Amino acid sequence: MTSETVAEPDKCCVDPNNKEALTSPHAGNSTPLQENSSALRGECKTQDAMSKRQLKKILKQKQWEDQRELRKQKRKEKRQKRKLERQAQTEHNSDANSRKRFRHEVQPSALRLVIDCSFDELMALRDVKKLNKQIRRCYAENRRAIHPVQLYLTSYGGQLKSNMDEYDKGWINWKDIHIKPEHYKDLMKKEDLVYLTSDSPEVLSELDETKAYIIGGLVDHNHHKGITYKKALELGISHAQLPLGNFVKMNSRKVLAVNHVFEIILAFLEKRDWKEAFFCVLPQRKGAVPLAEAGEPSESRPSEQEDGEDSDSDSSLDESVTKQPNVKCEGKRS
Repeated sequence: MTSETVAEPDKCCVDPNNKEALTSPHAGNSTPLQENSSALRGECKTQDAMSKRQLKKILKQKQWEDQRELRKQKRKEKRQKRKLERQAQTEHNSDANSRKRFRHEVQPSALRLVIDCSFDELMALRDVKKLNKQIRRCYAENRRAIHPVQLYLTSYGGQLKSNMDEYDKGWINWKDIHIKPEHYKDLMKKEDLVYLTSDSPEVLSELDETKAYIIGGLVDHNHHKGITYKKALELGISHAQLPLGNFVKMNSRKVLAVNHVFEIILAFLEKRDWKEAFFCVLPQRKGAVPLAEAGEPSESRPSEQEDGEDSDSDSSLDESVTKQPNVKCEGKRS
């Protein structure tokens, strides 16, 4: 033989990519060499592939071990979260049942409270918006009351309706309220009507639930003094003021909003005590104190209010305050 091939045990003896070596007559039988080359090439690839898979497996196992505590912590947090959710759901169901039981205890009053909206033309748009807010508050308080009254909006239309249509479209879905375009005198008997105005010489001591008490829906900044009292006289209907002056001494100006008159009446229906009703509504920051503590005699009439003091509504209280400093009963004398 002129040539001899020596193969190392760990290496392929023929380059599988050398076609001439595979087909050369000096290389001996070409068929076995080709088969051996293919086998060696496959074995080398198999060894490389197995090594990568094994490495991945080892890395994955190591990662799994490293994250064991993290998985344990996550499971613990998930269990705790589910526990809190169950507790929250239980409390929610309990509150819902309590509210249902509470609603069962509600005893609606037959008393009618009317917000007279016939002053629309006397108000600027910004004042109409204030009245809208006060009406919304009345509605919300009545829905939560122990003894909700029969709430009426009469002479409803004009700027107020346009404002509510634009900014408070949900009013059309309000429940337990009577919204009427008609005047209250066309909806109720004349003898049942009582206009609440601070200019009235009559002081209310009790609420007659067969009556309809009217609150003037007017935010006028003191431009139309005594208008509700004059209206009551013109219509020939009864009138009265709430007895705030008999129980409370004020250290601030005497002002109130429609919703505060409304809330005081709701409070009286629940407590049957004027003093408690007044102090449930009047904000402490206004310096309202009981007359006994103030050391002054009871007065049935309000003290005079300075000209130019803002008022946001015409109503019934003679010495009341609102939570807004520029809101007052229009019907006060000045």
